[in-house]
Amino acid sequence: MYKLQVQEDDKDPQLWHDVRDADGKLLTFETEAAAHAKLEELYPILVKMERYAAGPKRTRAISMYAEEKE
Repeated sequence: MYKLQVQEDDKDPQLWHDVRDADGKLLTFETEAAAHAKLEELYPILVKMERYAAGPKRTRAISMYAEEKE
């Protein structure tokens, strides 16, 4: 299981937050590929900047342990 995180404040590289849906539920995905596809859909500019090394990494899909699920 994977979840998405984004660092939207480039002034604080330690500040990451989980990506949630409109109802406030944590977005989770069965595969890493599906998680990365959703990142690209939700944050296309940040993902493209990372792809072309135009800035620091600000999006990520991370593996979750079972107890992290909501």
